[in-house]
Amino acid sequence: MNGVTAIANILKMEGVEFVACVPYQPLLEAVAIAGIRPIIFRQEGTGVHMIDGYARVTNGKRTGVFLMQNGPGAENAFGGVAQAYADSVPILLLPAGMGREKKGVHPNFFPARSYETITKWSEEINLVERVPELMRRAFTKLRSGRPGPVLLEIPTDVAGEELDEALFDYEPPIPVRSAGDPEGIRRAAEALLAAEHPIIHAGQGVLYAEATGELVRVAEFLQAPVMTTLAGKSGFPENHPLSLGAGGTSIPATVYHFLNQADLVFGIGCSFTKSNFATPIPEGKTIVHATVDPDDLNKDIKCAYPVAGDAKLILVQLLDELKRQSGSDGRPANKALTEEIKSIRDKWLEQWMPKLTSEETPINPYRVVWDLMHAVDLNNTIITHESGSSREHVVPFWEARDPRSFVGWGKSTQLGYSLGLAMGAKMAAPGKQVINVMGDAAFGTVGLDIETAVRAEIPILTIILNNSTMAIYSDSRFPYSVEKYNVKGLSGQFSEVAQALGAFAEKVSDPNDITPAIRRGLEVTQNGRPAVLEFITREEGEYSKF
Repeated sequence: MNGVTAIANILKMEGVEFVACVPYQPLLEAVAIAGIRPIIFRQEGTGVHMIDGYARVTNGKRTGVFLMQNGPGAENAFGGVAQAYADSVPILLLPAGMGREKKGVHPNFFPARSYETITKWSEEINLVERVPELMRRAFTKLRSGRPGPVLLEIPTDVAGEELDEALFDYEPPIPVRSAGDPEGIRRAAEALLAAEHPIIHAGQGVLYAEATGELVRVAEFLQAPVMTTLAGKSGFPENHPLSLGAGGTSIPATVYHFLNQADLVFGIGCSFTKSNFATPIPEGKTIVHATVDPDDLNKDIKCAYPVAGDAKLILVQLLDELKRQSGSDGRPANKALTEEIKSIRDKWLEQWMPKLTSEETPINPYRVVWDLMHAVDLNNTIITHESGSSREHVVPFWEARDPRSFVGWGKSTQLGYSLGLAMGAKMAAPGKQVINVMGDAAFGTVGLDIETAVRAEIPILTIILNNSTMAIYSDSRFPYSVEKYNVKGLSGQFSEVAQALGAFAEKVSDPNDITPAIRRGLEVTQNGRPAVLEFITREEGEYSKF
């Protein structure tokens, strides 16, 4: 067998059912022969976003793979990989590369070198005999430790070289997990039991570890309220009485109140990275920090009680230690606490209800989000937001009940990211209703890949909030440019574009038509066809910030 046949056979052994790509590279034909479906995208970024969404919704248990064309294909994919790296998503990138004799010759592009800063591991297959070894290392890194993109460059000459079948020695590697240091667990439990007002700050590590059940048990034992990070949203059920919602740029009042009131913050499966898209941790809090990556400990926030390890294993250890130290099976239900959470949430929602139920035209985008949430089956829906205003409109108000029912992101904010994410989520969970909510700027960036969803029969529902402007940027940032050159202004008839690309599409301008249109769109997707609903909205610059 030649090099690409060996790689394709390994992908088949690893259970890979499809790859995303923009042709051409030699591995494309080899995977097709191996029975792996290639899905061709209009642009590399959306293809990378798709395998990203697939990896997230499967918690990395199934591998998203993207094939890059030699040269411009590998160059064009950079932004999508940067987003996956920022959000710690385990995806496998297999770019074609120049022949080894061309290495280091200007102006040839060498992915393994250029991608080093935005991958967990980036290497070149320098000998065809090393294909099994390097693929084994790649899958080991994808499945163990902090998640992240892994890249293996395939030089064109290696792709065609023959590999002696006697040297094809490959077995899928077993994931490696680490529990927490018992002494660290003991100290953390001691601090949690001593705290008067603890709060749990849960990140996406809870999702990747599939530790929601363990997190619920620890929260109920402590009777501690739980907030999640933006990427961790859905890691704790938001219909649970102890749920506060998700932290991000815009947050519910519950997160603000209890985070400020807390004397101890227990971070589990999070990095505590300071970011424009993360809720700041107020000064003076005692920090218990449990994370899979020791590099995050004492990085941006001083931590008195660090623990490194897998979130699920740590939560099991912690619950046992809490029981041992307290001599009980948990604190009694704190009715006063859950009533306080409910009261703060109810008052906050009451303040926002005029926007959430607004009859104004152009339509208020909050009305679209509110009606959408009440039109879908929340127990059978996966939704993701977009960069910019749609993120702020969706995140605080959407109730995420089940793990991965909400795909949150934000360490980087690639415009148009939500379309590929939704496509990947649908590939991972075909029985779920999958929705992405995006603005007109985002659709203008990636909208042609609606045709990919049509052609590949990936029936997602895309919601476009079209306000004909970049509303996330206030006029005060560049008043002269706005006044003289209208730099925020946008235009486009996007439902017509989507229809021309083969999707079902409607344009909605009356708030009373929101729910009926959503129901029609959902019905279309249930029958196997992508749908796009364009809502003509007003510029809404008020967000839930404190």
